[in-house]
Amino acid sequence: MGLRRGIYKSPAQLRAMVEPGRITAAMLDAVRPLIVPGTTTLQLDAAAAAVLTSRGAVSNFQMVRGYRHTVCVSVNDEVVHGIPGDRVLAPGDIVSVDAGAQYRGWNGDSAITVVIGDPDRPELVAERRELSRVTEGSLWAGIAALAGASHLGEVGQAVQAYVEASGHDYGILRDYVGHGIGRRMHESPSVFNYRVPDPGPVVRPGLVVAIEPMVVAGSEATFVGDDGWTVSTVDGTAGSHWEHSVAVHDEGIWVLTAPDGGAAGLAPFGIEPSPIK
Repeated sequence: MGLRRGIYKSPAQLRAMVEPGRITAAMLDAVRPLIVPGTTTLQLDAAAAAVLTSRGAVSNFQMVRGYRHTVCVSVNDEVVHGIPGDRVLAPGDIVSVDAGAQYRGWNGDSAITVVIGDPDRPELVAERRELSRVTEGSLWAGIAALAGASHLGEVGQAVQAYVEASGHDYGILRDYVGHGIGRRMHESPSVFNYRVPDPGPVVRPGLVVAIEPMVVAGSEATFVGDDGWTVSTVDGTAGSHWEHSVAVHDEGIWVLTAPDGGAAGLAPFGIEPSPIK
């Protein structure tokens, strides 16, 4: 019980997490329009780094031992933890970018997926955009569940139910899950993207978590590449990754890494987020 009590932030600490969330959102806003044919993944990294510098923040990804870049960029069968480099994006690519910022000792963490258009392969683009749509939808389903949950495990139930209801035979990664966030980018508790027997900690004001479904078009089996980081699907099918950092507070929930606090994403679920005061 003592460990679980330690996962909850005070109102002042929640307020301190607002700005790193905003900075993380700004990083992804800068990267998104650059996800076009001809851009290298390292150029995406540079755009995100420029935002950090301009806002007086630092990369929390670079605080992970052995990682030297600002963001992760994963392409096609790469699902998460792809390392930026000289790879040139091409038409039809599905690209996931995971970003994080630390500002005054507090952290934000968020991810998006973008599918590049390809007039020569419209069916491929449609399939990949549907994968991304379902993954993002499952993220918002999980956030919506958090708003009314008694225990954190209800988030994973909602994510899995949304993916299953899509009618696709998609896989949800089991080996990689969401997490608490605060003074460190990765804190307790784990946030599963699927049903688990343990109901998890009580959802109450002060809980801050990064919810991040990672969904693939085929089997959820993955492997880590020779670089020691990049996680790819064994069967070569495409992956999608969406993530937001979300705070529970006295007035409701607030999506720290969404510029509107999650208003647009939560509207279909009939939930209105409340700003942290």
